[in-house]
Amino acid sequence: MSIKSAALQFSLAHPAVAAVIPGATKPSRIAEDIAASNESVPQEFWSALREQGLIATDAPTPAS
Repeated sequence: MSIKSAALQFSLAHPAVAAVIPGATKPSRIAEDIAASNESVPQEFWSALREQGLIATDAPTPAS
């Protein structure tokens, strides 16, 4: 799992967010962003972030 995947998916998990537009320096980056948004991020990852106090306990996460 990449940090890009986690960042994109975390941003999109909030119900107030309709879209995330990452910057792209070249066209191939767009394909990378799509792949990152579809990459599997284990639920245990989000749980670990909560346990370590890196995200709020009530922060929406993908598939939560």
